[in-house]
Amino acid sequence: MRTLLYFVGLVVLVLGCSGERSESPRLDSHQAAGAAPAPRINPAIWPQQSPPLPQDPALEQQIAALLARMTLEEKVGQVIQADIASVTPAEVREYHLGSILNGGNSAPGGDNRAPASAWLALADEFWQASTDTGDGGAGIPTLWGTDAVHGHNNIVGATIFPHNIGLGAANDPDLMYAIGRATVTEMLVTGLDWTFAPTIAVVRDDRWGRTYESYSEDPAIVKAYAGRLVEGIQGAIGSDDFLGDTQLIATAKHFIGDGGTVDGRDQGDNRSSEAALRDVQGAGYPVAIRHGVQVVMASFNSWHGRKLHGHKALLTDVLVQQMGFDGFVVGDWNGHGQVAGCSNVSCAAAFNNGIDMFMAPDSWRGLFANTLAQVREGTISEQRLDQAVSRILRVKFRAGLFDAGLPSKRQYAGRYELLGAPAHRQLARRAVRQSLVLLKNEGQLLPVSPTARILVAGDGADNIGKQSGGWTLSWQGTGNSNAHFPNGTSIYAGIRRQVSAAGGTAVLSEEGDYSIKPDVAVVVFGEDPYAEYQGDRAHLDLPGQTGLALLQKFKAAGIPTVAVLLSGRALWVNPEINAADAFVAAWLPGTEGGGVADVLLRGPDGGIQHDFTGKLSFSWPRSASQTAVNIGDADYNPLFAYGGGLTYSDRVSLGTLSEDPQLAVRAGLADSFLSTGDPVAPWRLVIRDTGGTVQVTTGKALSPTGALAATAVDHKTQEDTSLFVWRGRAQLSIEGEPIDLSGQAADGVALEIGYQVIGAGVSQTRLSLGCGPDCAGGVNITEQLAGKLNRGWQLAHLKLSCFARAGTDMASVNVPLEVQAAGPLSLQLSHVKLVPGQADAGCTL
Repeated sequence: MRTLLYFVGLVVLVLGCSGERSESPRLDSHQAAGAAPAPRINPAIWPQQSPPLPQDPALEQQIAALLARMTLEEKVGQVIQADIASVTPAEVREYHLGSILNGGNSAPGGDNRAPASAWLALADEFWQASTDTGDGGAGIPTLWGTDAVHGHNNIVGATIFPHNIGLGAANDPDLMYAIGRATVTEMLVTGLDWTFAPTIAVVRDDRWGRTYESYSEDPAIVKAYAGRLVEGIQGAIGSDDFLGDTQLIATAKHFIGDGGTVDGRDQGDNRSSEAALRDVQGAGYPVAIRHGVQVVMASFNSWHGRKLHGHKALLTDVLVQQMGFDGFVVGDWNGHGQVAGCSNVSCAAAFNNGIDMFMAPDSWRGLFANTLAQVREGTISEQRLDQAVSRILRVKFRAGLFDAGLPSKRQYAGRYELLGAPAHRQLARRAVRQSLVLLKNEGQLLPVSPTARILVAGDGADNIGKQSGGWTLSWQGTGNSNAHFPNGTSIYAGIRRQVSAAGGTAVLSEEGDYSIKPDVAVVVFGEDPYAEYQGDRAHLDLPGQTGLALLQKFKAAGIPTVAVLLSGRALWVNPEINAADAFVAAWLPGTEGGGVADVLLRGPDGGIQHDFTGKLSFSWPRSASQTAVNIGDADYNPLFAYGGGLTYSDRVSLGTLSEDPQLAVRAGLADSFLSTGDPVAPWRLVIRDTGGTVQVTTGKALSPTGALAATAVDHKTQEDTSLFVWRGRAQLSIEGEPIDLSGQAADGVALEIGYQVIGAGVSQTRLSLGCGPDCAGGVNITEQLAGKLNRGWQLAHLKLSCFARAGTDMASVNVPLEVQAAGPLSLQLSHVKLVPGQADAGCTL
């Protein structure tokens, strides 16, 4: 789930006066010409089980009585969920909406760092609006759902636990239960009802941008975790606290197959056999259902070309009838709009095939109107509508929502001291300790004495945002500073605290500078935060080489070095491993960086504080191209096997690893510069005007004088493009280290740009490739942009030789795209990359 960041003015410009997205129906891939039909599902081969909760006649009478009183409009409202960025409390009252959510970038007042009190106040507003019966309506409380996927991660001050990939390495189901309980307690502080967790995907290709949301490539770990997490969130069936006032509603997601898509593509196609879909991707669902999970979220992906949001055999025949699921099925963010013949504002097919609640964050108004019309005309039967509404009401009654009262008056509400409570932080710190995996320890460098002189370096050393990853205060986890984590501890701060107490010295230098030679250096580096498809990768080579440069610098100086890798997946980092004496996979540990120090450092008495207990829940790749290596494969040959990981008693020497990534070029490839609106690492996106320069790292950015604004907006999926609006003279650039494109310029390679021009006019505009100070070559594209104004999406190919002739030194390109304009101009970009075989391309858009 995510949220839409856009300007109201943009909506009017692009979509017209209706305010609704107008989309032509799209086909599922299996319907393309010549494609093979999707296999038929055989429900009989799936686990058969009865619903875990016995039918309660009194409850069923309540549901039937309420349903009989509801108008058709109220029923349609119950099956629609809107995002708080696109709906007001008054609209929830008017449309009788059954649910709201806050997407990854949605928050009270549009402020991702809003105080917890603002969240609670807004929860009260929505609850009061939904329960208002002044117009004679039923007054059914709305459910507020949120992605609390590693703690209550949208709230400043909350405890942020390690992401799932690290928890999988801990292999401790009881720890999962405790984390579920702690997360729910902190959610109750802000008055919310429902978490979109746990994710029980089983990842089989680590290029997937959601790999860190999975516990393991092994369905056994996911299966062992699913039930305990549901119990931690909802309580145990049969216990006094099941869905009680100290518990909330859980969600098993995403049903089904999201971790097994081709090439690890988010929202892509899963082509596994039905048996593999059941045994691997589906392993956790029967367990979660037996433990009473109340909601299942449908997946964006397809199975053999058919979108899951419209797959009746899986959503209804398998999930409900065979597995005994008796809660309700919710869609993902406008996922219904990807079903064949559907759009975001109209999709009877998804509803008829098993989606009980549409997640229609920004499309809910049009969807409400169309769904109402479809019921009236019979495209959706009233029987199916009543079935879906009954399922939703059943969950609301079970959760005690009708008796819970105002969110601010509920259990733990407003007790802000529970956010980042000491007990929760200790739990998170324990989780960090258990998740760390030791891959190398030459000469038994670890554990390090806290009385030593320790240099802590790298861009992840004192960066709580980076160590927490995506889904942290913002969807992508970007734009965060340490000040946004008042209860958090960076890895450096954790080391410094223990070293200072023991009489040693811990010095922070991100660049690795020192005046006195340290006894040991700890280098913390790795992936920058990302979420969902924006984290999809072409290979597993670590982007950028700043960490490697530091490790090599210390090695050359004879300084023993510990490498701490922050990552959301197992990566090919052989050069970094070779350059380090000790190497630790820390995953994405969250806000309790002190847990890293607990394991890396000796205690005050010189003994081991905590040994390494984490074991790889994902196989480690032997090369950057070994992207889908999984335990049980016939040709299984990873660098570090599943279940691997050293302890302090192990005496293992790795020797020198191959530094051939088995790719055409090492990371920093020159073939893609901008993808889904974001720069491809290690490239960065920059906007500048006469007042200075701003690097674009969040969904919204403004140049110093306000001449150029950058905003993440939707095209095909959530925030998959960037809109640049010039109001004065300014430029946008994609920048990085120089690369040699001279060979490509001579070989008919072109720069491909996906774009559209919108608005009232086009100013003087120039597109260039830069090659250092006072070195650039470009073309004037003013007339070409004017000719494409408000004519929809375009795909341009400009031969690199055009820029070479204009003066670019193609052997040293450090700016593969620069657009200079005087304003006004509104330019929306989806991607910028190099494509071969463009001999017929020219020098115009």
